[in-house]
Amino acid sequence: MRNRYVHLLLIMAATAFLGELKMNPFGETFRFSLGTTCYFFGLIWFQQLRPFETGVWVGVSLLLFRALLTHNQGVAWDDALLHHLPSTIYYLLFALTLTLTNLRRRLEKPLMVGIIGAGGDLLANIGELTFRNLLGAAYPLDTHTVLILALFGCLRSFFVVGLYNMLMIRQLRLLGDQQNEQIQHLLLLNASLYEEGFYLHKSMGHIEDITRNSYELYKQLKTEEKSGRLPSGYSRHALSIAEEVHELKKDSQRILAGLDKLLRQDTIEERIELKQLTRLVVQANSKYAQMLGKEIDFHQHAEINLTTNRTYALVSILNNLVANSVEAIQGAGSIGVEVRLSQAFVEWMVWDTGPGIPDSEAEYVFQPGYTTKYDSRGNPSTGIGLSHCLDLTASLCGTLEMTRSGSTTQFLLRMPTSELLQKQREEWSS
Repeated sequence: MRNRYVHLLLIMAATAFLGELKMNPFGETFRFSLGTTCYFFGLIWFQQLRPFETGVWVGVSLLLFRALLTHNQGVAWDDALLHHLPSTIYYLLFALTLTLTNLRRRLEKPLMVGIIGAGGDLLANIGELTFRNLLGAAYPLDTHTVLILALFGCLRSFFVVGLYNMLMIRQLRLLGDQQNEQIQHLLLLNASLYEEGFYLHKSMGHIEDITRNSYELYKQLKTEEKSGRLPSGYSRHALSIAEEVHELKKDSQRILAGLDKLLRQDTIEERIELKQLTRLVVQANSKYAQMLGKEIDFHQHAEINLTTNRTYALVSILNNLVANSVEAIQGAGSIGVEVRLSQAFVEWMVWDTGPGIPDSEAEYVFQPGYTTKYDSRGNPSTGIGLSHCLDLTASLCGTLEMTRSGSTTQFLLRMPTSELLQKQREEWSS
Protein backbone atom coordinates (compact mmCIF):
# COMPACT_ATOMS: atom_id res chain seq x y z
CA MET A 1 0.00 0.00 0.00
CA ARG A 2 2.80 2.38 0.88
CA ASN A 3 4.56 1.75 -2.43
CA ARG A 4 1.31 2.44 -4.23
CA TYR A 5 1.07 5.94 -2.75
CA VAL A 6 4.75 6.57 -3.45
CA HIS A 7 4.28 5.63 -7.10
CA LEU A 8 1.15 7.78 -7.32
CA LEU A 9 2.99 10.82 -5.95
CA LEU A 10 5.87 10.13 -8.33
CA ILE A 11 3.54 10.12 -11.36
CA MET A 12 1.76 13.26 -10.17
CA ALA A 13 5.02 15.16 -9.71
CA ALA A 14 6.64 13.93 -12.94
CA THR A 15 3.51 14.66 -15.01
CA ALA A 16 3.26 18.19 -13.60
CA PHE A 17 6.87 19.13 -14.22
CA LEU A 18 7.25 17.40 -17.60
CA GLY A 19 3.99 19.00 -18.65
CA GLU A 20 5.86 22.28 -18.84
CA LEU A 21 7.97 20.89 -21.68
CA LYS A 22 5.36 21.71 -24.29
CA MET A 23 4.40 22.95 -27.68
CA ASN A 24 1.19 24.83 -28.58
CA PRO A 25 -0.01 23.86 -32.06
CA PHE A 26 -3.37 25.65 -31.92
CA GLY A 27 -2.74 28.61 -29.64
CA GLU A 28 -1.61 29.53 -26.16
CA THR A 29 -3.89 27.35 -24.04
CA PHE A 30 -3.88 23.92 -25.70
CA ARG A 31 -0.56 22.07 -25.50
CA PHE A 32 1.23 18.88 -26.42
CA SER A 33 3.64 17.97 -23.60
CA LEU A 34 5.76 15.19 -22.16
CA GLY A 35 3.45 15.05 -19.17
CA THR A 36 1.02 12.82 -21.03
CA THR A 37 3.83 10.49 -22.05
CA CYS A 38 5.01 10.24 -18.43
CA TYR A 39 1.46 9.61 -17.21
CA PHE A 40 0.81 6.82 -19.73
CA PHE A 41 4.15 5.15 -18.99
CA GLY A 42 3.52 5.29 -15.23
CA LEU A 43 0.15 3.60 -15.64
CA ILE A 44 1.51 0.59 -17.54
CA TRP A 45 4.72 0.32 -15.49
CA PHE A 46 3.23 0.60 -11.98
CA GLN A 47 0.54 -2.01 -12.42
CA GLN A 48 -0.74 -1.79 -8.85
CA LEU A 49 -2.19 1.66 -9.62
CA ARG A 50 -5.81 1.98 -10.74
CA PRO A 51 -5.98 3.93 -14.03
CA PHE A 52 -9.09 6.01 -13.32
CA GLU A 53 -8.16 6.79 -9.72
CA THR A 54 -4.69 7.79 -10.88
CA GLY A 55 -6.21 9.95 -13.65
CA VAL A 56 -8.32 11.82 -11.08
CA TRP A 57 -5.36 12.50 -8.79
CA VAL A 58 -3.06 13.50 -11.66
CA GLY A 59 -5.73 15.75 -13.16
CA VAL A 60 -6.43 17.53 -9.87
CA SER A 61 -2.75 17.94 -8.96
CA LEU A 62 -1.99 19.23 -12.46
CA LEU A 63 -4.84 21.73 -12.24
CA LEU A 64 -3.57 23.11 -8.93
CA PHE A 65 0.05 23.20 -10.10
CA ARG A 66 -0.67 25.06 -13.34
CA ALA A 67 -3.17 27.38 -11.66
CA LEU A 68 -0.50 28.27 -9.12
CA LEU A 69 2.00 29.11 -11.84
CA THR A 70 -0.59 31.24 -13.65
CA HIS A 71 -1.67 32.96 -10.43
CA ASN A 72 1.95 33.92 -9.74
CA GLN A 73 1.86 35.78 -13.07
CA GLY A 74 -0.91 38.05 -11.74
CA VAL A 75 -4.04 36.13 -12.84
CA ALA A 76 -6.89 35.69 -10.36
CA TRP A 77 -7.40 32.24 -8.85
CA ASP A 78 -10.83 31.75 -10.41
CA ASP A 79 -9.57 32.58 -13.90
CA ALA A 80 -6.44 30.46 -13.45
CA LEU A 81 -8.44 27.40 -12.39
CA LEU A 82 -10.97 27.83 -15.19
CA HIS A 83 -8.16 28.32 -17.71
CA HIS A 84 -6.53 24.96 -16.89
CA LEU A 85 -9.65 22.93 -16.06
CA PRO A 86 -9.84 21.43 -19.60
CA SER A 87 -6.44 19.78 -19.03
CA THR A 88 -7.97 17.92 -16.10
CA ILE A 89 -10.77 16.80 -18.39
CA TYR A 90 -8.12 15.38 -20.73
CA TYR A 91 -6.59 13.16 -18.03
CA LEU A 92 -10.01 12.01 -16.80
CA LEU A 93 -11.08 10.98 -20.31
CA PHE A 94 -7.74 9.31 -21.02
CA ALA A 95 -7.92 7.34 -17.76
CA LEU A 96 -11.54 6.37 -18.44
CA THR A 97 -10.60 5.02 -21.88
CA LEU A 98 -7.74 2.93 -20.46
CA THR A 99 -10.07 1.57 -17.75
CA LEU A 100 -12.91 0.63 -20.12
CA THR A 101 -10.53 -1.12 -22.56
CA ASN A 102 -8.87 -3.20 -19.77
CA LEU A 103 -5.42 -2.07 -20.87
CA ARG A 104 -3.66 -3.99 -18.09
CA ARG A 105 -4.82 -7.32 -19.49
CA ARG A 106 -3.35 -6.56 -22.91
CA LEU A 107 0.22 -5.67 -21.94
CA GLU A 108 1.52 -8.82 -23.64
CA LYS A 109 0.24 -7.42 -26.96
CA PRO A 110 2.34 -4.28 -27.61
CA LEU A 111 0.54 -3.37 -30.84
CA MET A 112 -2.83 -3.46 -29.12
CA VAL A 113 -1.51 -1.39 -26.21
CA GLY A 114 -0.13 1.20 -28.64
CA ILE A 115 -3.46 1.42 -30.50
CA ILE A 116 -5.43 1.78 -27.26
CA GLY A 117 -3.04 4.45 -25.99
CA ALA A 118 -3.21 6.39 -29.26
CA GLY A 119 -7.01 6.09 -29.35
CA GLY A 120 -7.34 7.20 -25.76
CA ASP A 121 -5.04 10.15 -26.37
CA LEU A 122 -7.07 11.21 -29.43
CA LEU A 123 -10.43 10.98 -27.63
CA ALA A 124 -9.09 12.84 -24.61
CA ASN A 125 -7.65 15.63 -26.78
CA ILE A 126 -10.95 15.99 -28.66
CA GLY A 127 -12.73 16.13 -25.32
CA GLU A 128 -10.35 18.81 -24.06
CA LEU A 129 -10.79 20.96 -27.21
CA THR A 130 -14.56 20.57 -27.03
CA PHE A 131 -14.58 21.69 -23.40
CA ARG A 132 -12.37 24.68 -24.22
CA ASN A 133 -14.78 25.64 -26.98
CA LEU A 134 -17.62 25.49 -24.45
CA LEU A 135 -15.64 27.95 -22.31
CA GLY A 136 -15.40 30.39 -25.17
CA ALA A 137 -12.44 29.25 -27.26
CA ALA A 138 -12.71 28.69 -31.00
CA TYR A 139 -10.68 25.60 -31.89
CA PRO A 140 -11.73 24.05 -35.23
CA LEU A 141 -12.49 20.33 -34.91
CA ASP A 142 -12.00 19.58 -38.58
CA THR A 143 -10.16 16.76 -40.35
CA HIS A 144 -6.84 18.61 -40.24
CA THR A 145 -7.06 19.05 -36.46
CA VAL A 146 -8.07 15.43 -35.89
CA LEU A 147 -5.16 14.20 -38.03
CA ILE A 148 -2.68 16.29 -36.02
CA LEU A 149 -4.14 14.98 -32.76
CA ALA A 150 -4.00 11.40 -34.05
CA LEU A 151 -0.40 11.81 -35.21
CA PHE A 152 0.81 13.12 -31.88
CA GLY A 153 -1.26 10.48 -30.07
CA CYS A 154 0.42 7.69 -32.05
CA LEU A 155 3.88 9.15 -31.52
CA ARG A 156 3.45 9.45 -27.76
CA SER A 157 1.68 6.12 -27.33
CA PHE A 158 4.07 3.98 -29.34
CA PHE A 159 7.07 5.74 -27.82
CA VAL A 160 5.80 4.71 -24.39
CA VAL A 161 5.09 1.14 -25.54
CA GLY A 162 8.54 0.85 -27.09
CA LEU A 163 10.25 2.18 -23.96
CA TYR A 164 8.20 -0.15 -21.75
CA ASN A 165 9.07 -3.21 -23.82
CA MET A 166 12.77 -2.32 -23.96
CA LEU A 167 12.88 -2.06 -20.17
CA MET A 168 10.92 -5.30 -19.77
CA ILE A 169 13.28 -7.14 -22.13
CA ARG A 170 16.22 -5.84 -20.10
CA GLN A 171 14.60 -7.03 -16.89
CA LEU A 172 13.89 -10.45 -18.38
CA ARG A 173 17.49 -10.76 -19.51
CA LEU A 174 18.76 -9.86 -16.05
CA LEU A 175 16.31 -12.33 -14.54
CA GLY A 176 17.44 -14.99 -17.00
CA ASP A 177 21.08 -14.39 -16.09
CA GLN A 178 20.25 -14.72 -12.40
CA GLN A 179 18.34 -17.93 -13.01
CA ASN A 180 21.22 -19.35 -15.05
CA GLU A 181 23.61 -18.59 -12.19
CA GLN A 182 21.23 -20.28 -9.76
CA ILE A 183 20.94 -23.32 -12.03
CA GLN A 184 24.73 -23.54 -12.32
CA HIS A 185 25.10 -23.28 -8.56
CA LEU A 186 22.42 -25.95 -8.10
CA LEU A 187 24.11 -28.22 -10.62
CA LEU A 188 27.48 -27.94 -8.86
CA LEU A 189 25.83 -28.50 -5.48
CA ASN A 190 23.97 -31.55 -6.73
CA ALA A 191 27.18 -32.89 -8.26
CA SER A 192 28.80 -32.69 -4.81
CA LEU A 193 25.79 -34.43 -3.27
CA TYR A 194 25.97 -37.10 -5.97
CA GLU A 195 29.60 -37.73 -5.10
CA GLU A 196 28.78 -38.05 -1.40
CA GLY A 197 25.86 -40.33 -2.22
CA PHE A 198 28.08 -42.49 -4.43
CA TYR A 199 30.53 -43.09 -1.62
CA LEU A 200 27.80 -43.57 0.94
CA HIS A 201 26.32 -46.25 -1.29
CA LYS A 202 29.78 -47.80 -1.62
CA SER A 203 30.28 -47.71 2.17
CA MET A 204 26.99 -49.48 2.73
CA GLY A 205 28.44 -52.59 1.11
CA HIS A 206 31.24 -52.52 3.68
CA ILE A 207 28.72 -51.99 6.47
CA GLU A 208 26.77 -55.01 5.27
CA ASP A 209 29.96 -57.12 5.32
CA ILE A 210 30.79 -55.93 8.84
CA THR A 211 27.26 -56.77 10.01
CA ARG A 212 27.50 -60.26 8.52
CA ASN A 213 30.96 -60.90 9.98
CA SER A 214 29.87 -59.64 13.39
CA TYR A 215 26.91 -62.00 13.37
CA GLU A 216 29.14 -64.92 12.33
CA LEU A 217 31.50 -64.03 15.18
CA TYR A 218 28.51 -64.01 17.54
CA LYS A 219 27.53 -67.55 16.50
CA GLN A 220 31.09 -68.81 16.87
CA LEU A 221 31.44 -67.25 20.32
CA LYS A 222 28.06 -68.65 21.33
CA THR A 223 29.22 -72.14 20.35
CA GLU A 224 32.44 -71.69 22.33
CA GLU A 225 30.50 -70.55 25.40
CA LYS A 226 28.17 -73.53 25.26
CA SER A 227 31.15 -75.88 25.09
CA GLY A 228 32.65 -74.18 28.13
CA ARG A 229 35.81 -73.05 26.37
CA LEU A 230 34.85 -69.35 26.86
CA PRO A 231 33.14 -67.57 29.71
CA SER A 232 29.66 -66.19 29.02
CA GLY A 233 29.23 -62.60 27.82
CA TYR A 234 31.53 -62.50 24.78
CA SER A 235 28.84 -63.64 22.35
CA ARG A 236 26.36 -61.12 23.70
CA HIS A 237 28.90 -58.34 23.21
CA ALA A 238 29.54 -59.44 19.61
CA LEU A 239 25.78 -59.50 18.97
CA SER A 240 25.37 -55.95 20.30
CA ILE A 241 28.12 -54.80 17.91
CA ALA A 242 26.29 -56.47 15.00
CA GLU A 243 23.04 -54.77 16.06
CA GLU A 244 24.69 -51.33 16.26
CA VAL A 245 26.27 -51.74 12.84
CA HIS A 246 22.87 -52.82 11.50
CA GLU A 247 21.32 -49.61 12.88
CA LEU A 248 24.13 -47.64 11.25
CA LYS A 249 23.24 -49.29 7.96
CA LYS A 250 19.57 -48.32 8.35
CA ASP A 251 20.54 -44.70 9.07
CA SER A 252 22.78 -44.67 6.01
CA GLN A 253 19.94 -46.03 3.90
CA ARG A 254 17.65 -43.22 5.05
CA ILE A 255 20.29 -40.59 4.26
CA LEU A 256 20.92 -42.15 0.85
CA ALA A 257 17.19 -42.24 0.08
CA GLY A 258 16.98 -38.53 0.94
CA LEU A 259 19.92 -37.70 -1.32
CA ASP A 260 18.44 -39.76 -4.14
CA LYS A 261 15.08 -37.97 -3.80
CA LEU A 262 16.80 -34.58 -3.79
CA LEU A 263 18.85 -35.35 -6.89
CA ARG A 264 15.78 -36.56 -8.76
CA GLN A 265 13.84 -33.32 -8.31
CA ASP A 266 13.20 -31.55 -11.63
CA THR A 267 15.23 -28.48 -10.72
CA ILE A 268 17.40 -28.69 -13.84
CA GLU A 269 17.10 -30.36 -17.17
CA GLU A 270 17.66 -34.11 -17.05
CA ARG A 271 19.86 -34.07 -20.15
CA ILE A 272 22.56 -31.49 -20.83
CA GLU A 273 24.84 -30.83 -23.78
CA LEU A 274 28.47 -31.76 -23.23
CA LYS A 275 29.51 -28.31 -24.47
CA GLN A 276 27.25 -26.66 -21.92
CA LEU A 277 28.49 -28.97 -19.16
CA THR A 278 32.12 -28.17 -19.99
CA ARG A 279 31.36 -24.44 -20.10
CA LEU A 280 29.72 -24.68 -16.69
CA VAL A 281 32.81 -26.27 -15.14
CA VAL A 282 35.10 -23.66 -16.70
CA GLN A 283 32.93 -20.76 -15.54
CA ALA A 284 32.73 -22.09 -11.98
CA ASN A 285 36.48 -22.54 -11.73
CA SER A 286 37.15 -19.17 -13.33
CA LYS A 287 35.29 -17.62 -10.40
CA TYR A 288 37.24 -19.90 -8.04
CA ALA A 289 40.53 -18.63 -9.51
CA GLN A 290 39.41 -15.03 -9.08
CA MET A 291 38.52 -15.75 -5.46
CA LEU A 292 42.05 -17.10 -4.90
CA GLY A 293 43.52 -13.99 -6.54
CA LYS A 294 45.09 -15.90 -9.44
CA GLU A 295 45.35 -14.70 -13.03
CA ILE A 296 44.48 -17.80 -15.02
CA ASP A 297 43.58 -17.97 -18.70
CA PHE A 298 41.00 -20.65 -19.37
CA HIS A 299 40.86 -22.31 -22.77
CA GLN A 300 37.97 -24.54 -23.73
CA HIS A 301 37.30 -26.34 -26.97
CA ALA A 302 34.18 -28.43 -27.44
CA GLU A 303 32.64 -29.11 -30.82
CA ILE A 304 30.67 -32.19 -29.87
CA ASN A 305 26.87 -32.03 -29.98
CA LEU A 306 26.04 -34.97 -27.72
CA THR A 307 23.79 -34.71 -24.67
CA THR A 308 23.92 -36.86 -21.55
CA ASN A 309 22.02 -37.50 -18.35
CA ARG A 310 25.21 -38.44 -16.47
CA THR A 311 25.37 -34.82 -15.41
CA TYR A 312 26.31 -35.03 -11.75
CA ALA A 313 29.04 -37.63 -12.09
CA LEU A 314 30.69 -35.83 -15.03
CA VAL A 315 30.51 -32.41 -13.35
CA SER A 316 32.00 -33.88 -10.18
CA ILE A 317 34.92 -35.47 -12.05
CA LEU A 318 35.69 -32.48 -14.28
CA ASN A 319 35.24 -29.98 -11.45
CA ASN A 320 37.75 -31.89 -9.32
CA LEU A 321 40.29 -32.02 -12.14
CA VAL A 322 39.98 -28.33 -13.07
CA ALA A 323 39.89 -27.19 -9.43
CA ASN A 324 43.12 -29.15 -8.82
CA SER A 325 44.69 -27.28 -11.73
CA VAL A 326 43.56 -23.95 -10.31
CA GLU A 327 45.06 -24.77 -6.92
CA ALA A 328 48.29 -26.06 -8.45
CA ILE A 329 49.03 -22.88 -10.42
CA GLN A 330 51.03 -20.31 -8.50
CA GLY A 331 49.94 -16.75 -9.27
CA ALA A 332 49.30 -16.97 -13.02
CA GLY A 333 49.03 -19.60 -15.72
CA SER A 334 46.74 -21.35 -18.16
CA ILE A 335 44.19 -24.16 -17.94
CA GLY A 336 42.58 -25.92 -20.87
CA VAL A 337 39.58 -28.22 -21.18
CA GLU A 338 39.17 -29.91 -24.56
CA VAL A 339 36.38 -32.28 -25.57
CA ARG A 340 36.48 -34.50 -28.61
CA LEU A 341 34.87 -37.62 -30.04
CA SER A 342 37.24 -40.52 -30.60
CA GLN A 343 35.56 -43.54 -32.18
CA ALA A 344 33.15 -44.89 -29.56
CA PHE A 345 34.47 -42.67 -26.75
CA VAL A 346 34.15 -39.08 -25.64
CA GLU A 347 37.46 -37.71 -24.38
CA TRP A 348 38.10 -34.76 -22.08
CA MET A 349 41.64 -33.44 -21.93
CA VAL A 350 42.34 -31.22 -18.90
CA TRP A 351 45.76 -29.56 -18.87
CA ASP A 352 47.46 -26.79 -16.95
CA THR A 353 50.79 -24.97 -16.81
CA GLY A 354 51.34 -25.57 -13.11
CA PRO A 355 54.47 -27.12 -11.62
CA GLY A 356 53.21 -30.58 -12.51
CA ILE A 357 53.80 -33.95 -10.85
CA PRO A 358 57.22 -35.61 -10.88
CA ASP A 359 57.47 -38.73 -13.04
CA SER A 360 58.67 -40.69 -10.02
CA GLU A 361 55.34 -40.02 -8.27
CA ALA A 362 53.04 -40.58 -11.25
CA GLU A 363 52.07 -44.10 -10.14
CA TYR A 364 50.82 -42.76 -6.78
CA VAL A 365 48.65 -39.95 -8.14
CA PHE A 366 45.34 -41.81 -7.89
CA GLN A 367 46.02 -43.40 -4.51
CA PRO A 368 44.07 -41.98 -1.54
CA GLY A 369 46.18 -39.58 0.49
CA TYR A 370 48.52 -38.48 -2.30
CA THR A 371 48.79 -34.71 -2.57
CA THR A 372 51.11 -31.95 -3.71
CA LYS A 373 49.10 -29.19 -2.05
CA TYR A 374 49.80 -27.71 1.37
CA ASP A 375 48.21 -24.80 3.20
CA SER A 376 50.04 -21.78 4.63
CA ARG A 377 50.87 -23.75 7.80
CA GLY A 378 52.36 -26.65 5.87
CA ASN A 379 49.41 -28.98 6.42
CA PRO A 380 48.69 -31.28 3.45
CA SER A 381 45.26 -31.54 1.84
CA THR A 382 43.24 -34.74 2.18
CA GLY A 383 44.51 -36.15 -1.12
CA ILE A 384 41.30 -37.98 -1.97
CA GLY A 385 40.08 -35.84 -4.89
CA LEU A 386 41.75 -37.85 -7.67
CA SER A 387 40.90 -41.17 -6.08
CA HIS A 388 37.26 -40.02 -6.02
CA CYS A 389 37.53 -39.09 -9.68
CA LEU A 390 38.92 -42.52 -10.48
CA ASP A 391 36.09 -44.28 -8.64
CA LEU A 392 33.41 -42.15 -10.28
CA THR A 393 34.99 -42.73 -13.68
CA ALA A 394 34.97 -46.47 -13.11
CA SER A 395 31.28 -46.31 -12.16
CA LEU A 396 30.61 -44.96 -15.67
CA CYS A 397 32.80 -47.61 -17.32
CA GLY A 398 35.37 -44.97 -18.24
CA THR A 399 39.09 -44.48 -17.73
CA LEU A 400 41.15 -41.65 -16.25
CA GLU A 401 44.89 -41.33 -16.72
CA MET A 402 47.60 -38.74 -16.30
CA THR A 403 50.14 -37.89 -18.97
CA ARG A 404 52.82 -35.25 -19.44
CA SER A 405 53.63 -33.19 -22.49
CA GLY A 406 56.80 -31.25 -21.83
CA SER A 407 56.14 -29.14 -18.73
CA THR A 408 52.36 -29.51 -19.07
CA THR A 409 50.39 -31.96 -16.90
CA GLN A 410 47.43 -33.55 -18.63
CA PHE A 411 44.54 -35.70 -17.43
CA LEU A 412 42.66 -37.72 -20.04
CA LEU A 413 39.11 -38.76 -19.20
CA ARG A 414 37.57 -41.28 -21.61
CA MET A 415 33.89 -42.19 -21.44
CA PRO A 416 32.01 -44.66 -23.66
CA THR A 417 29.34 -42.87 -25.67
CA SER A 418 26.98 -45.76 -24.94
CA GLU A 419 27.20 -44.92 -21.24
CA LEU A 420 26.73 -41.19 -21.73
CA LEU A 421 23.71 -41.66 -24.00
CA GLN A 422 21.73 -43.82 -21.60
CA LYS A 423 18.17 -42.55 -21.18
CA GLN A 424 17.72 -43.62 -17.57
CA ARG A 425 19.51 -42.18 -14.57
CA GLU A 426 21.69 -44.30 -12.38
CA GLU A 427 19.75 -46.17 -9.71
CA TRP A 428 21.05 -46.70 -6.21
CA SER A 429 19.91 -49.87 -4.56
CA SER A 430 18.95 -49.55 -0.94
